[in-house]
Amino acid sequence: MTQIDQLRRHGLFDAKVPRYTSYPPANHFAADAGGLHQRDWIRAVPEGSEVSLYIHIPFCKRLCWFCACRTQGTKTLRPVDIYVNVLLQEMARVALLLPQNVRIARLHLGGGTPTILSPMTMTRLLAGVFNSFDRAEGFEFSVEIDPTEAAPELLQTLADHGMNRASIGVQDFDPKVQDAIGRAQTYAQTFDCIQILRAAKVHSLNMDLLYGLPHQTAASLVDTLEQVLALQPDRLALYGYAHVPWMSKRQVMIDGTALPSAETRFALTELAQKMLGLDGFTPIGIDHFARPGDSLALAARNGGLRRNFQGYTDDRAEVLIGLGASAISQFPQGYVQNQSATAAYSAAIENGHLAGARGHVLSDADRLTARMIEQLMCRFAIDTEALSAEFPDQSATVTQAVAALVTAFPDACNSDGTGVQIADGFAPLVRVMAGHLDRYRTGQMAHSSAI
Repeated sequence: MTQIDQLRRHGLFDAKVPRYTSYPPANHFAADAGGLHQRDWIRAVPEGSEVSLYIHIPFCKRLCWFCACRTQGTKTLRPVDIYVNVLLQEMARVALLLPQNVRIARLHLGGGTPTILSPMTMTRLLAGVFNSFDRAEGFEFSVEIDPTEAAPELLQTLADHGMNRASIGVQDFDPKVQDAIGRAQTYAQTFDCIQILRAAKVHSLNMDLLYGLPHQTAASLVDTLEQVLALQPDRLALYGYAHVPWMSKRQVMIDGTALPSAETRFALTELAQKMLGLDGFTPIGIDHFARPGDSLALAARNGGLRRNFQGYTDDRAEVLIGLGASAISQFPQGYVQNQSATAAYSAAIENGHLAGARGHVLSDADRLTARMIEQLMCRFAIDTEALSAEFPDQSATVTQAVAALVTAFPDACNSDGTGVQIADGFAPLVRVMAGHLDRYRTGQMAHSSAI
């Protein structure tokens, strides 16, 4: 039996499993665990600790058809400016609740399109951030950048306020693919954006690509990767496109018959990995790649790689505070997601409340499962000795979970008594295997496929 046949037998091409950027995934958050705990969990952040801050900007001038993010279109900046006013109110309220001397280790602006803001509005937003929070040593400030909506003055404003990592959306450079997903972006626009960033001394650059797009072929992906590599990014994320038009209505604009088959998607990932490896990139987890000297690659080597709502990270903060509509906060006690609709979010803040609407209180069993899944996703292994030491009351559960995994995937697992490792060639199954540990999964849920 060939390797691809073995992967197919284990459900790689038809399994519908989450990406596991959290456990449990956000679709299991409940309304009664949202705002109920948010204020208390913020107050319980240890004095003098470091936290991460995520700010969500849910606006775009164009709505790309492939995107399933919480965004809304706008033709003017007026609603954006009003939204920033609300963000500043939320920010100040959260800062007042936090204990003394809490500093931010990471700041990430995501969306939507954060670079839709005018330089003046961005200055106002960032002034609010740094007036409300002190920066920790080694502070990292990253921004998601759309090269088609990134004025040079705005990029310089971000650099002047300490942006030291930029995450640049590309998806695919092939014009036929771009037409099919409603996103026009030239190589020249991307090149110019990167030149401005490097001139502003923002030297750490990520680039985001998608595979599995309509009309995407091996030849077109090779062309895109060659152009991307010529731009010399430090990191790359190669995500699989999830076609879920029943969840993201704009995806009905995409012709489902033009999507590559599951087997072709797999071949595209294999091709990309080979090309990136030949260019010196180190594979990180299931969909990231980094230069050997990049901090993400270092974290993967030294066991410090983690997984959160931004994907793979070397962020060690135990608390992630999300600001803005639909933003998710992560605390040791659980998760809280703000109101998703901008109007509902704004109403909550303007009425003097926090905006938490949904969430989840973590049980001890949740914490153990979360750690096992994170180990699988980050290391392609589960360390039963370390987990039993960390969760001594659940050591039997650890043993049983690993034994069940080996039973379900005997040819894909190597077990030596201290844990289990995914065997060579079976790493693509990691999300399927993580799903086997997920006690919340019932039947086939509306998530992206495993590849």
